[in-house]
Amino acid sequence: MSRLLFITGTSTDVGKTIVTAALAATARAAGLDVAVCKPAQTGVAPGEPGDLAEITRLSGVTRTLELARYPEPLAPDTAARRCGRPLLTLSETIAGIESCADADLVLVEGAGGLLVRIGDFTLLDLAQKLGAPVLLVAAPGLGTLNHSELTTRAMTAAGVPCAGLVIGSWPATADLASECNRTDLPAVTGVDLIGSIPSGAGSWPAPDFTAAAPTWFDPTWTARHLLTPA
Repeated sequence: MSRLLFITGTSTDVGKTIVTAALAATARAAGLDVAVCKPAQTGVAPGEPGDLAEITRLSGVTRTLELARYPEPLAPDTAARRCGRPLLTLSETIAGIESCADADLVLVEGAGGLLVRIGDFTLLDLAQKLGAPVLLVAAPGLGTLNHSELTTRAMTAAGVPCAGLVIGSWPATADLASECNRTDLPAVTGVDLIGSIPSGAGSWPAPDFTAAAPTWFDPTWTARHLLTPA
């Protein structure tokens, strides 16, 4: 199996997709063959561009895999039940990820937070089964310390390594809470803060995004967790 890295968030709308695109762009710039899997996409109708299309647009990575799509913007298991479609299973999702095993790096983006039901399982279950580390994307402001510590404690209890913390959208003018949280996040979670993404980066032209993406992550972390062969 190639190197695996899972991406989850402390909640929804914290910037997971843009972080995933930035990771993909960083690895691709280093010459790696990258695949990105989004097991379940919600809130997007058939034929409409989803998160994987945005990752492709920003990073240039074209090898992507979506296993299920549901039209309502809900947790995947709820969305599946409401439209009468079968839930994704852990075994079929593992098989999908393993189909990308010839890539140098496989990025797997979850839905919402760590314990959101993707099907009959959570991203935590999937990471535990595959022995994959999980990168946690957090918001910068008030509430993020509690959300981040709860999420990292759940990973620790399950024996799943947290690969690091990334602030998914760092504001151009940060408030006091956000500035303090940059220091406090590693202290309360015991996990290094290894990067942050400028607010609005997802709307940048693709060449600007791909050029800047490698600078948003700690280079030592990037060399160890992203670019080194598994």
